[in-house]
Amino acid sequence: QVQLVESGGGLVQAGGSLRLSCAASGNIFSISTMAWYRQAPGKQRELVAVIRSGGNTDYADSVKGRFTISRDIAKNTVLLQMNSLKPEDTAVYYCYSATAPPAVMNYWGKGTLVTVSS
Repeated sequence: QVQLVESGGGLVQAGGSLRLSCAASGNIFSISTMAWYRQAPGKQRELVAVIRSGGNTDYADSVKGRFTISRDIAKNTVLLQMNSLKPEDTAVYYCYSATAPPAVMNYWGKGTLVTVSS
């Protein structure tokens, strides 16, 4: 089992920055991939950024160049630095982790709300 706890959400003006943090605990050695998803009101949950065990990262087109995902293995933490925030970035942001194949297990945090005012 893996437990994920997000922090760092809040209210920020457009153009501002926030840094989200996700602390992992439990069977952390089984984690292969970590990611951030978000879900805006009335919309489906979408992938924002992912970081894999080898350090490779991918981003949604809508956040490329503005968001950066990183992983502090020593602290069992994954970070999402969000710059140049836009009102359309407003959403609940969820931390996600997956264990390595063949027995892939998916874990989710409870989410943290980010609100960007115009």
